[in-house]
Amino acid sequence: MAKIKAVCISSVRGPKSKVEEINLVKDLGVEGDYHAKGGLRQVSLLARESIQKQKEKGIELDDGAFGENIITEGIELTKLSIGQKLKIGEAELEITKIGKECVKRCIIYYQTGDCIMPREGVFAKVLKGGQIKPGDTIKQITPSPSGRGGQGVRA
Repeated sequence: MAKIKAVCISSVRGPKSKVEEINLVKDLGVEGDYHAKGGLRQVSLLARESIQKQKEKGIELDDGAFGENIITEGIELTKLSIGQKLKIGEAELEITKIGKECVKRCIIYYQTGDCIMPREGVFAKVLKGGQIKPGDTIKQITPSPSGRGGQGVRA
């Protein structure tokens, strides 16, 4: 079963801090987060499985180190399609972007020689707001669209 492992937030750009819960605001993002500005990258998700691969390289990583808002487990985020809708608690998200372009290399890259966020980070917009916390289940509420249309992009 897919679920939330951790939620993270920061009022400044960069790594985020783990918190007990976050509030998702429709058409904005995570309340109080630096990236809560609307657009296609309102909420960032990264799989615990992806983070574990980095830890196996011998680096200590706190939750939020990659700037992710939501750490998931049991769902292959990179297999989702643009337009896929997810339900977490009362909140609903729509996948808008798989991966991202990095303007410059981050500290994780310099420590490990690699950063997974450009390939394995997933971004979404908030369709319906609500509180989410670790332990909440993640449900796909629409089948994965066959096309990559819509406003989202795949990096």
